[in-house]
Amino acid sequence: MASIFTKIIKREIPAEIIAEDENFISFLDIMPLVKGHVLVVPKKEVDYIFNMEPEDLAGLHLFAQKVAKAMDKTIKCTRIGVAVIGLEVPHVHIHLVPLRTMDDINFTRPKLKLTSEELADIADMIRGGF
Repeated sequence: MASIFTKIIKREIPAEIIAEDENFISFLDIMPLVKGHVLVVPKKEVDYIFNMEPEDLAGLHLFAQKVAKAMDKTIKCTRIGVAVIGLEVPHVHIHLVPLRTMDDINFTRPKLKLTSEELADIADMIRGGF
């Protein structure tokens, strides 16, 4: 069964896509820790990050770096935090989280509930950083 991320990749469900190439895609988390929380995902469905082929793992991180740099240009924050949890969705993904404090990347916190308009505005802003 395809993961929710595969459904986004195939455009079966909507998402605010930030960047995409032939191997990777990034989009806003719909239940973010903070505004601007982005997920970076390989298009190839793999459940566990350390099961990825070395070149795919390296490519994922290089793609994430491009996205993080665009975020850094456009979101007011101290740094872009990186997390790989791997328990919520059985498809490899990297969380890029704008940080102002350490608590911004605390996954036990309640998630934000943003409107589709807020998500679209944030996505437009980040895309402007490329």
